[in-house]
Amino acid sequence: MAENINKYIEKKLFDMQDLKYRSFHLKLMPGVDPESVIGVRTPELRKFSSEIFKREDKEEFLSDLPHKYYDENNLHGFVIEKIKDYDECVEKIDRFLPYVNNWATCDLMSPKVFKKHKDKLIADIKKWMSSSQTYTIRFGIEMLMSFFLDEDFKEEYLEMTADISSEEYYVNMMIAWFFATALAKQYESVLPYIENKKLEKWVHNKTIQKAVESRRITNEQKEYLKSLKIK
Repeated sequence: MAENINKYIEKKLFDMQDLKYRSFHLKLMPGVDPESVIGVRTPELRKFSSEIFKREDKEEFLSDLPHKYYDENNLHGFVIEKIKDYDECVEKIDRFLPYVNNWATCDLMSPKVFKKHKDKLIADIKKWMSSSQTYTIRFGIEMLMSFFLDEDFKEEYLEMTADISSEEYYVNMMIAWFFATALAKQYESVLPYIENKKLEKWVHNKTIQKAVESRRITNEQKEYLKSLKIK
C-alpha cells in the first residue's frame, strides 16, 4: 500500500515539474542536493496536498520518512497544515521536523488549528525552541512570531528568543526576523533589547537591517535604529 501512494505522488510531482522554476529555486537554497529537487511550484503543491489529504491511505505517505525529494517534504508540510485536531497535528509535526533540512520547507508550515489552541501551542513552541536541531528551533521561533506578537504578546517571549545562542545561520536569521517583526508590532517593549545590545552582534545588526526595510516602522524610528548599529 505504501508503495502505491508514494509511487503515485512521485509520478504526479514529476508531471508538475517546472525546470525553469527548479533552476531559480535551487539558487535560493544553498546546501540542498540539486538531485533532491523536482521543481514543483508552491500553488501546484498546495492544490495537490488537498487531494492527498482526502485519501484514506495518506498515513502511508506521512510515515514514509525520510522522503527522497524536497518537493515531497513540502507536500508533507502542506498535508499536515490541513489537520484539524491540534494534538494529532503536533504529533505529525514532531515526527516530521527532524527530517526538515532547509529553510523553505520549515517556513511553509503554519497550521490553521494553532490559532484556536494558543494555550497548548506556547508549551509546544518552548519545546521546539529548546531543541538542538536547527530547523526545529527555527520552526518554534517562527510560530512564536506568527501567533504571539499581537494580542497574546508577553514580554517574556522576547527574553525566550534572545536567550537562544546558536552558530547556525538559519536560526540566527529567524531570531533577527522575529525581533524585526516584534519592533514593528511592539516597538516600545522591544527597543531596550536593541538599545542595551542584548542580542549577538550579527543578529543585532541584521534585526536593524530588516526593521529598516519594513514599511511598518516609521522613518523616525528607522533613523534611530540605524544609529544603534554595532560597528
